[in-house]
Amino acid sequence: MDAVLRAGAIYFVLLVLFRVSGRRSLGEMTSFDFVLMLIIGEATQQALLGDDFSVTNAVLVIVTLLCIDIGFSLLKRRSKRIGKLIDGGPTIVVENGTYLRQRMHEARVQEDDIMQAARLGQGVETVEQIKFAIIERNGKISIIVK
Repeated sequence: MDAVLRAGAIYFVLLVLFRVSGRRSLGEMTSFDFVLMLIIGEATQQALLGDDFSVTNAVLVIVTLLCIDIGFSLLKRRSKRIGKLIDGGPTIVVENGTYLRQRMHEARVQEDDIMQAARLGQGVETVEQIKFAIIERNGKISIIVK
């Protein structure tokens, strides 16, 4: 039972931390982000398993985490409000060629991030060519050209 409680607690702590850190951390990862994820994974593993490194305990932890994840996905399917609370919603950061600086600050994106997505996805050269730039729930930036 200890492993189930540990798994549940760690799941919720990580969910809150990644929700607070913003979707930007879920987008394309830099090498620093990758190293940070490895360290978080190692720290999480130690917290989940504690002193019991048995296969049974590991399986119990994995099953618990999967059950929590499936439960949340079912809740999100039934309630849009819960889905928005857990995953957030899309955020418009450019509208009609104008940067929305407050939203960019809250989402922790910079002009360079938006323009990179615009160049890669649409071949856009200037912000004036962008009708909307939207940070999606998964952290990716979608560009809609004028």
